[in-house]
Amino acid sequence: GQPPSGYGVLLGVQDDDTVDVFTSGRKMRLTCSPNIDTKEMKKGQTVRLNEALTVVEVGHFESVGEISTLREILSDGHRALVVGHADEERIVWLAEPLVASEHLPDGYDDDVLGDDRPRKLRPGDSLLVDTKAGYAFERIPKAEVEDLVLEEVPDVSYHDIGGLTRQIEQIRDAVELPFLHKDLYREYSLRPPKGVLLYGPPGCGKTLIAKAVANSLAKKMAEVRGEDAREAKSYFLNIKGPELLNKFVGETERHIRLIFQRAREKASEGTPVIVFFDEMDSIFRTRGTGVSSDVETTVVPQLLSEIDGVEGLENVIV
Repeated sequence: GQPPSGYGVLLGVQDDDTVDVFTSGRKMRLTCSPNIDTKEMKKGQTVRLNEALTVVEVGHFESVGEISTLREILSDGHRALVVGHADEERIVWLAEPLVASEHLPDGYDDDVLGDDRPRKLRPGDSLLVDTKAGYAFERIPKAEVEDLVLEEVPDVSYHDIGGLTRQIEQIRDAVELPFLHKDLYREYSLRPPKGVLLYGPPGCGKTLIAKAVANSLAKKMAEVRGEDAREAKSYFLNIKGPELLNKFVGETERHIRLIFQRAREKASEGTPVIVFFDEMDSIFRTRGTGVSSDVETTVVPQLLSEIDGVEGLENVIV
């Protein structure tokens, strides 16, 4: 039989066709088999070594490792600052797929439902990292983030809602007019509302109205831009109040920040974003009314600071 082979991570290719490889805890400069085209090799790939420590095969990128959080991409575009489990910071190299994603055009995003294209890395992303080799290979979607993936325009119109004509008109005046007539609002120094509070018994149409607002706003914005109304684009975040609650201190506030962060990212493209909190009274109670818990003393201020804080909230309706 053949002697055992070792594996390593490709760190770089030299001008004389030798390669730098991290293997068995060591960084080594090795030669390659004549059958391997070094020009096709990519940093971060797994390579197989024979008993003479010659690279004889090039494999794929590593698919297992530790999860670290991206803090920032360094100025050279090939390295990143990541944070590990114990909050230790380290600099790692970005594997070729992650470097390529950094050069995508703006607006090229995989957050659209059903779109598998890559997107640019953002601070807070989870990365698959080999801490020993010092490489980040892949962006890992976080379940808590994917639960908040922005839905496309709901297929609900105002005609589907009966008996709420006056309420619908008030909401349209408060929500749609500031988007459709931004110049007039700016000229007369009018401040559009940051959000709308819908209250009433269960089943009276609160959620339907929110969906209809997103649908109508998307179509009218498309008409203003001269686009096809059937291809209108808007986003609707349906957040169920109780699902934000978490037994760990600070987690609920973090989820709220995450929601508004995603909303701002989409709104920055000029697309209206509707953030709808369903059953919000279950989590955003009046401060000081908690009997066995004081969670509202931090959760409510977090929401208020996101809606009307130092950081602006453009093209987002709550």
